[in-house]
Amino acid sequence: MSDKKMTSSRRHHLKSLMLQIAANWIQQEKKDLVVAKEAYMAEHCPPPNLSGDQSALMDTCKKLHALIDKVDEERYDMEAKVTKADKEIDDLKIKVVDLAGVKKPALKKVRMSADAMLKALLGSKHTVNMDLRANLKQVKKEVKEEPAEAVGDWRKNIEDKADRKKMFETS
Repeated sequence: MSDKKMTSSRRHHLKSLMLQIAANWIQQEKKDLVVAKEAYMAEHCPPPNLSGDQSALMDTCKKLHALIDKVDEERYDMEAKVTKADKEIDDLKIKVVDLAGVKKPALKKVRMSADAMLKALLGSKHTVNMDLRANLKQVKKEVKEEPAEAVGDWRKNIEDKADRKKMFETS
């Protein structure tokens, strides 16, 4: 077979033909349903005999009403059975999902820059450009400079802390 793609006009033409065929099938099914319904009704429900007096007609009506009530009861029973079966099917589907468990995909290691992480967390609207490494270097430099300034007489620091402690104890 060749790997040529079908042209859009050809594809459109084939789709329209398929739709026409499907529409014809649907119309034919509707006609077949009407014919089948008429045949079933002719076979199972003979036309009522309306000849006779009023009492015969009343008996016929009573029989028809009894048959209608019987059919309604059967329909209700069938409807209840169907709803019960549907509920059981839904419960079984839930049990199948619970038993199978949800398989989590294996996580992949992804190298991502800090800016990309922030964009992923905050969304694409928030564009935060931070050079975290530069900030870390600044913090490290400041931390290194603090101990050099803090070097002094340790006794003085202890006396200051003792004065503060006394201040809290007296109040």
